[in-house]
Amino acid sequence: MQQFDISPLEGGIGAEVRGLDLTREISASVRDAMEAAWLDAGILVFRGIGDSPEKQLALSRAFGELEVHPIENIRVEGYPELIWLSNRKSDETAPVYHYDGLATVGRIPWHSDLVYTTTPNRGALLRMLEMPYSGGQTGWIDTAAAYDALPETTKQRIEHLEARFSFIADPREMRFGRPNVERHDETNLEREKAFYPHFPDTIHPLVWRHPVSGRKALCVSPLHLREVVDLSKQEGDALLHALVAHATDSRFSYIHAWQPNDMVLWDNLRSMHRAFGNPPDASRLVHRTTLKSTVAMGRLAPTAND
Repeated sequence: MQQFDISPLEGGIGAEVRGLDLTREISASVRDAMEAAWLDAGILVFRGIGDSPEKQLALSRAFGELEVHPIENIRVEGYPELIWLSNRKSDETAPVYHYDGLATVGRIPWHSDLVYTTTPNRGALLRMLEMPYSGGQTGWIDTAAAYDALPETTKQRIEHLEARFSFIADPREMRFGRPNVERHDETNLEREKAFYPHFPDTIHPLVWRHPVSGRKALCVSPLHLREVVDLSKQEGDALLHALVAHATDSRFSYIHAWQPNDMVLWDNLRSMHRAFGNPPDASRLVHRTTLKSTVAMGRLAPTAND
């Protein structure tokens, strides 16, 4: 039987898996033990063992069924369940933003994947192939830990409240947790927006209940968060500003300083993540798999015609 060890990451958010041998088939007992560790920790780090697409896919499949990304041109050739994500200096289409005056590509604020739909994915596994000379970190927030740390009065207040979420690609359109950001070049902005898919707004509870573990977690995803349903704008905005500030406190986060062939798995239903970005003249390349979910977590927002 394969053996591996689980040890908490520094700071208490997430855990590291050590001793896993991906040159061997992952047995059912090892798979079950890793899934239990994943449910418990929310974020699992595998250092230096992701040296091939086959190993990334084998590890990913141990945690569930994988999605095939609908956009063909970012699929890794020969591996339809793998996509590449690049902030390469040769990629002239990557938008450049200035954060606090510093030119950056590939920075994505805190978010939960597909929270602007009724079926957010179950999770994802990221593998580092090419690191930039500066920046390029990825961060995760344990939103279950953030919920647990709320005062009881706040937990009771938000227990049955809902929020509206929208698909947002431009960080300048954020309403909560917005960084100090400006666009470097507006020339291609409309052309970029023409390629964005259309997603109707979605409503989610502010408190998600994990469909497997039953744990409660904050659902705030600052990149996509718009308003509290059925509260006045003043009251709702004040509440969301406070919840976002609480959830994004560093005590609930793990920031990964990548090394080649590192892999990180996260539970999208109890976490948020962000990409820190890198200088425009640097290169960064990762491969990602995405774990499918069929559990409905919200509902479509009513429209003016409803």
